[in-house]
Amino acid sequence: MSTSETPAPQISFDEFMKVDIRVGTVIAAEPFPEARKPAIKLKIDFGGEIGVKRSSAQITENHSVDTLVGSQVLAVVNFPPRQIGPFMSEVLTLGVPDGNGKVMLIRPDRAVTIGGRLY
Repeated sequence: MSTSETPAPQISFDEFMKVDIRVGTVIAAEPFPEARKPAIKLKIDFGGEIGVKRSSAQITENHSVDTLVGSQVLAVVNFPPRQIGPFMSEVLTLGVPDGNGKVMLIRPDRAVTIGGRLY
């Protein structure tokens, strides 16, 4: 995805509210060598009813396994699970492209309560 892509079609606020984006804390991160594209497997704690979820993220260019644990990230928590090779990804961890088109995670700039919903 690049910044020059045509914007997505307009949606209503009610449609936006169907997408459940929450903040969680990465509690484990490990390389995912079986993935087609370089990726990292994450375990993210969203607290409360959501709990700990797994995610595969193609973030190896800007993020390393050893710096992710303890960091907070944003993820869509209400998409259906998706099989990524031998791994079941349960949430979509969100990022945006840097100047080279490589994924940078979207993160709060200071610690916030886990499970908080984006609004």
